[in-house]
Amino acid sequence: MGKIIAIANQKGGVGKTTTCVNLAASMAATKRKVLVIDLDPQGNATMGSNIDKYEVAHTAYDLLIDELPLDQVIEKETSGGFHLVAANSDVTAAEVKLMTFLSRETRLRSALAPYKDAYDYIFIDCPPSLNMLTVNAMTAADSVLVPMQCEYYALEGLTALLDTITKIASVINADLKIEGILRTMYDPRNRLSSDVSDQLKKHFGNKVYRTIIPRNIRLAEAPSFGSPVIYYDKYSTGAKAYLALAGEMLRREEQLQDEKELSC
Repeated sequence: MGKIIAIANQKGGVGKTTTCVNLAASMAATKRKVLVIDLDPQGNATMGSNIDKYEVAHTAYDLLIDELPLDQVIEKETSGGFHLVAANSDVTAAEVKLMTFLSRETRLRSALAPYKDAYDYIFIDCPPSLNMLTVNAMTAADSVLVPMQCEYYALEGLTALLDTITKIASVINADLKIEGILRTMYDPRNRLSSDVSDQLKKHFGNKVYRTIIPRNIRLAEAPSFGSPVIYYDKYSTGAKAYLALAGEMLRREEQLQDEKELSC
């Protein structure tokens, strides 16, 4: 059975979309079947996958509002080797229309349920706010991956996000948990970065990934070429970091499976 991971942080500019696209491409490079769902009306994950958001026939709107089957709305020819449900400004209208529906929080979960086994990983790129689209993502997800910069305000945003996850778990999705906390745009020369990183490890332990995503110009350049960084410059520190993150996640998954088998 596939795993659905929402990539979320209500604070913008923390590397959320960068993480979604590059982690998906890294997983696909390991021969995993991967789907990316772009729920951000800005459509950055769509453009970063070399899909023109202005030319797509279908978007997440069609999945959530018109209830088209997933296999009718996916884009298969992306630069990252994964399938994609695209987004553009239409997704803003989807958020408004969702408010008029019954069971509005579970529309995405219902849409993905028949297809979950078709993918090893489904990554959902959430908008940088805690709106109905983000709630849909977290209701559909098994877990939430939180990219964050190691700075003071990021810690405040993390607290609000954790509160939201707890509320959704208590009301709609009892199985929802934190997949991991990813330190992004990390600059080891910055004392504050080190201090915040230490606080994260102290409070969240092994939920904080060992892999750290550094500040890297290649990571910043790659989206303008419609390419994940592993195909734009596979020797860059950014590419190596996301490949390392994929490896760390796969090892964690194998360890959990081994532990389950031993307990049976």
